[in-house]
Amino acid sequence: MALSRRELLVAVPVAGLAVASGLPARGEASAAPRRVLRLAHLTDLHIQPEREAARGVAACLEHVQSLPERAGLEAPDLIVTGGDTIMDCLETGRDRTKLQWDLWRKAKADHCGLEVRSVIGNHDVWGWTKSKAGTKGDEPLYGKAWACEEFGRATPWESFDKGGWHIVLLDSTFPHQESYIGKLDDAQWDWLEKDLAAVPAATPVLVISHIPILSIYPLAVGRPESEGDALPTFTVNGNLVHVDHARFQKLFAKHPQVKACLSGHLHIVEDIEYGGMRYLCSGAVAAGWWRGFHHGTDYGYSLVDLFDDGTVACRYVPYGWKTQA
Repeated sequence: MALSRRELLVAVPVAGLAVASGLPARGEASAAPRRVLRLAHLTDLHIQPEREAARGVAACLEHVQSLPERAGLEAPDLIVTGGDTIMDCLETGRDRTKLQWDLWRKAKADHCGLEVRSVIGNHDVWGWTKSKAGTKGDEPLYGKAWACEEFGRATPWESFDKGGWHIVLLDSTFPHQESYIGKLDDAQWDWLEKDLAAVPAATPVLVISHIPILSIYPLAVGRPESEGDALPTFTVNGNLVHVDHARFQKLFAKHPQVKACLSGHLHIVEDIEYGGMRYLCSGAVAAGWWRGFHHGTDYGYSLVDLFDDGTVACRYVPYGWKTQA
């Protein structure tokens, strides 16, 4: 039985490369969907002065932009950083936080000639763990203000149109005690509902968050809990996936033009289809926080191809980095 185009892209990545790159596959009809936008999803960079991380980020940026020299691939139109741009400022003081953002700014200035849009991750939020960061909460750059300044925007979330697609960048991270939880607050929900309502029905939408809206990873690595003869149950931490995922399901049902959700945070690669929606998770530029593979996932980034019929193709691309001492 012949595979469908989408099945081919998922099941046979090498064969799918010809389609994803815009080249017609053998036997493919001339009316095949046309790729209108390619973005590189670089998530969980965790840039820091240790373990040659800044050099690794530079190598990743250079790799993305050298794709025209690599067989069957073309450079993306856009880079989206998917959160956790820096190693951590949730628990660190001002000087350490400034050092990390300085490294990111220099890497981008010296090694990137493409447009960059950015999602805020939990490690990009300054000082919520006050007991370790030494913050009081009234500092001018406290919380997400510092990341917003670095990313050049007034709010932690935004949306924009490109290549015939509407792209939504969400803010997944909200305070919980001295840490964080994956969710949207009421102000962002109000904004998102109005934003999607304004998108024409014929315009496909890609939603990008740092924390996955839906993931099987917590079950894959979790252990069932039970007491005595009780039925074992799994506990999923609310900082691994969105705790408001059910609300997303209801929202997406009203807006079928939302075609896929893309995330990072977990440092692993996932491609889930649920309720007619694709949930894609990229691995990490930093792999296992610059210490090696994470659950078998190499240092890498995703190439995400968006087509004029609303379909999506996603390929994870290792960039050749080796763990440094």
